[in-house]
Amino acid sequence: MGNTDSQARFVQLALCRILDANLDRAREGLRTIEEWCRFGLDNALLTEECKQLRQELAHWHTPALRAARDTPGDAGTVLTHPKEAERSSVQAVLQANLCRVQEALRVLEEYGKVYSPEMGAACKQMRYRVYTLESQLTADQRHQLLERSSLYLVTSPTENLFATVEAALKGGLTLVQYRDKTADDDVRLRNAQKLAHICRHYGALFIVNDRVDLAIAVDADGVHLGQQDIPIALARQLLGSQRLIGRSTHCPEDLHRAIDEGADYIGVGPVYETPTKAGRPAAGFDYVRYAAAHATVPWFAIGGIDTSNLPDVLAANVKRVAIVRAIMHADQPTLTTQYFLSQLTQQPLLGTSYDH
Repeated sequence: MGNTDSQARFVQLALCRILDANLDRAREGLRTIEEWCRFGLDNALLTEECKQLRQELAHWHTPALRAARDTPGDAGTVLTHPKEAERSSVQAVLQANLCRVQEALRVLEEYGKVYSPEMGAACKQMRYRVYTLESQLTADQRHQLLERSSLYLVTSPTENLFATVEAALKGGLTLVQYRDKTADDDVRLRNAQKLAHICRHYGALFIVNDRVDLAIAVDADGVHLGQQDIPIALARQLLGSQRLIGRSTHCPEDLHRAIDEGADYIGVGPVYETPTKAGRPAAGFDYVRYAAAHATVPWFAIGGIDTSNLPDVLAANVKRVAIVRAIMHADQPTLTTQYFLSQLTQQPLLGTSYDH
């Protein structure tokens, strides 16, 4: 009888220690996420959801569970992993803590079923809420970064594709589109996978041109569609609400239709005739000025823009530009990117010179 009672007390103590540790883990992770929602995104709704989840967890974090804590005797306190010692970006911090919260809630759900069925059920519902929070947070981050991006690099096929894109990212670029109309699908898939990895490392958005399937396959931040591509509504159905969808536009009718259909951003152009869009006449500055007056989503002037004509483009009230050849064919992509960004943000480059 005594052994049975002792075993029951041991199991109960271990159960309480598991619940206490994972309640701490979930609450700490939520607080880390909440701070970014509050100070990084200025998003009151996401901040409030994090706070509500923390408070609901605090309800289950009773003195009885806290009393079971034995930090000096916890074998797990000395365990660590090299990746825990550093984070490559804010995104990495958020992802790590979202995973931490989700894992902790799963533990609380399973062991909570033994300790208190009500607790298990509550943690199950909270876990689903955290999945929703993750989707909302990802979407909000992407839109925030899109809003802040004034320079958009659209790639063209080159032998030094990856080196050029990485050099531009080192110059401060935050938005990249992979565009290759001629390569085989297996080549496009490999290129998109590598570019997505590079962009994630630098905390930049990665968009795939035309191909929704490739965007999904490499977990891209979104897709860019031309006027002849699939409808935005279908792309949204396939991609979900958290990814970005852009649309090329060439006239006021295109602009209004794209916005009405739910495009997150639009391309406006071509401003000048360009071999990238062979056979398409330039839309010119009249359409650019129209977009400046009427666009209600972020828009990027595109088409033949380079360092020599950038001042004329900016004079048409352009705040964002998309660049292809001027960066992809540049001798110094990092410096060229810095030059474009300095002109777009009206911040002079310090300690560098640029020869037009």
